[in-house]
Order: sequence, then structure tokens, then C-alpha cells
Amino acid sequence: MSDVAIALGLTLLAGLSTTIGGLLAFVIKRPRRFFLPLALGISGGVMLYISFVELFPHALGEIGEVKTALAFFAGMVFIAIIDLIIPQMENPHHFSDHRRKHGGNRGSTCTSALMRTGSFTALAITIHNFPEGIATFASAMNDVNLGMVIAFAIALHNIPEGISVSVPIYCATGSRKTAFKYSFISGIAEPIGAVVAYLILMPFLSDSLLAIMLAVVAGIMVYISVDEIIPAAYSYGKSHIVVVGVIFGMAIMALSLLVL
Repeated sequence: MSDVAIALGLTLLAGLSTTIGGLLAFVIKRPRRFFLPLALGISGGVMLYISFVELFPHALGEIGEVKTALAFFAGMVFIAIIDLIIPQMENPHHFSDHRRKHGGNRGSTCTSALMRTGSFTALAITIHNFPEGIATFASAMNDVNLGMVIAFAIALHNIPEGISVSVPIYCATGSRKTAFKYSFISGIAEPIGAVVAYLILMPFLSDSLLAIMLAVVAGIMVYISVDEIIPAAYSYGKSHIVVVGVIFGMAIMALSLLVL
């Protein structure tokens, strides 16, 4: 199997993990309090470690300090702009809030407003997942093992995003099929991002361009970690569990780099 096929496959798996969240929303009525903060902490730890230990140094050695720094902060600015233009109606990682707000009395609370909430959340996540697909694809093209780890980290934080889409839509419509469809659509944006990267960037791909992409990816992942994933994990009030998750995620990444 070619590196391109593997990179696209990893991106597809990472993106479709939102559908796992969509299914979990109907299966897990009362999740363990440590489940999401631990999972999100692990995801954040993996992303931070891989950004500063693997992606940034690789770019630094290839294109130098100035270009690496510019590309790194360009990635942050890019994802920050996306955060500004998408609707911020819900915390996409907070399972308990969605259960409490949307999972109660269907007759009185589940109205068209909930459908708008779910639809806007799906739109926000769809737009947000697009650069994540580019990040996974670019990393896997540089190193398949690195791409696997990044895909795993992104998959972890995509699961609660799927929950955030499916719960209000299911509550508004009463249809599991519709709720699952929306979570699937929001996740498919990641492999679409990878395909766009392949079609546009591959003809021009060189060691220097790949290094620039990796620095941009590092900036994107650091921003996502500190702006979304870790704050969302802390919102549960389980600070020690979050710290354990972050450290464990970093340890997983360090071990994988030593072994793979």
C-alpha cells in the first residue's frame, strides 16, 4: 500500500471517530466522571509532545529557525481565524452539559432551537476538522508511524465532538439515524481536507514544503490543545485526572517514538 493511501486511510479513521461519539451518546447514559477528562488530557498531551519534540524540530533542521517560527505561528493564526468565524454555541467536548440540557424532557425542551444548536455545532466541527485532516495527512506523508499517533490523538478528541452533535439533534428529531448522519458528515471533513491537501500540495511537495507544513501542523495542534482540548478537560473539575492524562499522553508519545 502506498504512503498516500495509508495517509488518507489514517485521516479517514480519525475523522470518522466522530461517529463513535454519535453512537456513544445513545449508549452511555451516565459516563464515568473521569472518562472524558482523562481521554481529552491524553489527546492534549500527545499533541503537545509531538508538536514540540517531533514536528517543530524536524522543520527546524530542514528550513531553519526563521521559516519554522513563521510557519508555526501561521498555523496558530490560521486555526484562530477559523475559531473566530465559526459559531461558538456549545462546548463540543462537554458530554454532561449536553445530557443535562438536551437529554431530559423531550416534550418541553426539544424544539427547533435544539436542531439549530446541533446543526451549528456540526457546522463548526466540520469547518474545524478540515485543517485537522491536512495535519494528519501531512504528518503521515512524512512518517507513517507519526501519522498513526497523530490520528490516534485526533480521534480521541473527535469522539466527544460527535456526542455534541448527535445529542441535541436526536433530542430535537427523535431520530437516531438523523443524529448519526450529522455526526458522520461533521467527521468526513477530515478526509476531505486530506484529499484537498493531496490534490493541491502533492504536485509541489518537496522536503522544504513538507517541513513548512509540519511546522504549520505543530502550530495548529498546539493551539487546539491549549485553546480547546485541555480547557474542556478541566471544565469537569477533575484537575488531577487531566494532568495524569496529559502526562500519560506524553509518555505514550515518547515511548512510541523510541519503539517505532
